Amino acid sequence: MINKSKKRVLECLELFAPLGNIRSRTQFGGFSLSADRAMFGLVSDGELFLRANDDTEGHFCRKKMERLIYRKRGMDVHLRYFKVSLEQWSDPHILLRLARVSIKGMRREIEAKKNSEASRLKDLPNLSLALERMLWQVGIENSGDLRMQGACGAYLKLCAIKKKNLGINLLMALEGAILGFHEAALPTASREFLTHWFNHQQEKYPMTH
Repeated sequence: MINKSKKRVLECLELFAPLGNIRSRTQFGGFSLSADRAMFGLVSDGELFLRANDDTEGHFCRKKMERLIYRKRGMDVHLRYFKVSLEQWSDPHILLRLARVSIKGMRREIEAKKNSEASRLKDLPNLSLALERMLWQVGIENSGDLRMQGACGAYLKLCAIKKKNLGINLLMALEGAILGFHEAALPTASREFLTHWFNHQQEKYPMTH
């Protein structure tokens, strides 16, 4: 099946060339297809599957394309990849239209993610302009950086530059900013975890209040 998949990948690279810089790499035991870094397809067991998102899933379903399903720990996992039928594969015009739908959807998703991750810190719940500036001082420049650090990581960085314990309320505020909640409305599980973590930090590394 590997040789069959490799042959199908080569066919895809040639067929989809008009749609951008098409590349392939190993993925999920098969081969992914991307157009200018937007991953839009998967070749597995010699078959081509096109990737969907919230905007395009309905389109592929209406075309009655078979969804890719694999079993994990005895359970079926439904993926957002839809199988190109033999009839669709045999018509290059239809296939190119389907691929364009997938690529456009994935590009929109990438752009939306970039815009979300680059949003100003002060625009997040609980964060003021003053706190935004403090976060800038420790290399956390936008909401994407904050999510990557996590509330605990960001809190420790802030304490390090201030050389003091900044209090559990700030820790809760950072978590709320990441999750999209006002500090007072944090989910109970998050609040309990952060309280336990904060108390443990106090015991390990007591700081001046």
